Amino acid sequence: MASSREYLDYIIEQLSGADVSWRAMMGEYIFYYNGRVIGGIYDNRFLVKATESAAALMPDAPRELPYEGAREMLLVENVDDREFLLKLVSSVYDN
Repeated sequence: MASSREYLDYIIEQLSGADVSWRAMMGEYIFYYNGRVIGGIYDNRFLVKATESAAALMPDAPRELPYEGAREMLLVENVDDREFLLKLVSSVYDN
């Protein structure tokens, strides 16, 4: 199942003000922070790389596969908290 443009638009709005860009890829969306991949939207799920700092911010986050054969990523369940998301993407970048 491809991700919806509406969900992408919502996440982009939540991350506005940060140096976040995105790229469409096979029906999904890859996110970059300062030019470095930090995660993406897969099947309408916002997933970030499972770095130590991201795991520290979300110790109970489920680990999920974005697609078959990929490395596990952390599911971001708290997408409504803009301040948290900005801190999260910055922490993933710093690792």
